[in-house]
Amino acid sequence: MVGSRLCAQLAAEGNTPVGLSRRIRTEGDMEWVQGEVGDAGAWQAALDGCDAVVHLAGESIASGRWTASRKQRLVDSRILSTRQVVAAIAAAKSPPRVLVNASAAGFYGPRGAEDLDESSAPGSDFLADLCVAWESEARVAASLGVRVVCLRLGVVLSGRGGALQKMLLPFRLGLGGPLGPPDRWFPWVHEADVTAVIRFALGTPLTGAVNAVAPQLVTMGDFAKTLGRVLHRPALLPVPLFALRTLLGEMADSLSPGQRVHSRAVTEAGFQFEFSELEPALRACMNGRA
Repeated sequence: MVGSRLCAQLAAEGNTPVGLSRRIRTEGDMEWVQGEVGDAGAWQAALDGCDAVVHLAGESIASGRWTASRKQRLVDSRILSTRQVVAAIAAAKSPPRVLVNASAAGFYGPRGAEDLDESSAPGSDFLADLCVAWESEARVAASLGVRVVCLRLGVVLSGRGGALQKMLLPFRLGLGGPLGPPDRWFPWVHEADVTAVIRFALGTPLTGAVNAVAPQLVTMGDFAKTLGRVLHRPALLPVPLFALRTLLGEMADSLSPGQRVHSRAVTEAGFQFEFSELEPALRACMNGRA
């Protein structure tokens, strides 16, 4: 979702994006290589001569109950893929100068009302441990002289897919409401700003962790009320966290994140968000402007 938007923008500016796909592809104003990012292969040679690498791959955390085998797939899809990207950088004769690697605001774990920025310590739950390990793999590239940026993404809002699309049906049926406690903080970011932050990171000296979250801090209750207002539907039926956990297991906590996260690193570097407030962001998604 984010990668396709990013590549289209880069190509429109005269760059030549090189994309990795599991299948043979030829579409778009870009080059394609075939392979599996978690496995060593001929695709790794494509990094040689590139200016930068943007690595966003990882199995969706919200596409199924977190069984032991599924949690292992969540880990492997992030850790092994990042390890292979770094290995390709190490093998390149003309390596990229920067690696922008995905991470998540889940790095911090549920923290109540505590203000969190890039200097805050990690949490201690499964997602936090996964983000710590994920970022550690990416930072190996720094020892190769590569500038590494780890994007700690909030919940990405888009009209083209992702978490928002999964939330729309109950709201449209008049059954919407907060997922979990309404006072839990809900870090979010519009898809357009994710791609803009990536491009900003490619062209500026940013390094290390970068919280890619919108400036407006909202709770799950705020989010549900705003989405209901945009859809002209009620948002009166909160789903208790215990019910979510009964239905979804450990994954339920990822739907009600509980992190009051600030995007200090990128805003202090001069970045300006297009969608700094939630309601205009949601309206853009609903109006096909995502």
